[in-house]
This record gives sequence, C-alpha cells and structure tokens, in this order.
Amino acid sequence: MAESLGFLLSDTARLLRRRFDERARSSGASVAQWRALKILSRHPGMNQGQLADQLEVEPITACRMVDRLEEAGFVERRRDPADRRAWRIHVTDKASPVLDELQVLAEVMIEDMLRGLTTEQREQLTGSLQTVRDNLSNVQEGNEAANG
Repeated sequence: MAESLGFLLSDTARLLRRRFDERARSSGASVAQWRALKILSRHPGMNQGQLADQLEVEPITACRMVDRLEEAGFVERRRDPADRRAWRIHVTDKASPVLDELQVLAEVMIEDMLRGLTTEQREQLTGSLQTVRDNLSNVQEGNEAANG
C-alpha cells in the first residue's frame, strides 16, 4: 500500500501542476512564477535565497525567475537596509490582478478536482493530507536535528 500511495500522491501532484500550468498560461504566468508571486505576497521582502528555499529550487533558478518577474513589472528588488550587498524582493501593484486571476483559476481547478466528493469527504481529505504533511515535516526536522 505504501508504494501505491506514494505513486498516487506523486501522480496527483504532477497532474495538478500540469493542469494548472495549462490554464495559467493564458494569464502569462507559469506555475513556478505564480508560486513565487504567491510566496512573495505572503512574505514581502524575502531575499532570493529564502525564495529558492521556499520554491525548492537552486538559487540561480530563483534568480532567473525573479529576473523574469522583474522584467514583467511584477516584482522589484530593493536594497536590504541591513546589508548593502543584498536585495529584498517585493511584489508590485502590477502583480495584484495577476495574483487575483490565478487565485480564481486555482479555486475553479480545485473545485473541478474535488468534483464528486461530499463536503465531509473533502474535509476528511484535507485533514488527512495535513496530518501526512505534518508527520513528514516532523520526521525531516527530527532527522536534521539528529544529524546536526
């Protein structure tokens, strides 16, 4: 069961990203760009290293992504007042309509994805996935602490 559950979760996540990316292309943003904008809107002033960690990509990949978002006018880099060598990234007002559009798109897609599930089943699924995520987060943190 563990192997099939792992594959099921992986395939579901892959399909979710693919379908969202297909729908998001019409807005001019990829899933990765949307995730970056969403993270930056929740945590204004992150640096590129922190963003890379959140996106689980290499710092150079995050840098290129920020470059494209900056060229589109969706983010701006500002000098870090505590470190003249560092830059902080902030979402611009121009990104708000894109974030709003992508949020609606995500909500519609999630509704499509959960079609056929009752409210109780949806709540149970969400609760179960949160528990699984918490369990995995706790195991990872425990292993990192043990390994120093």
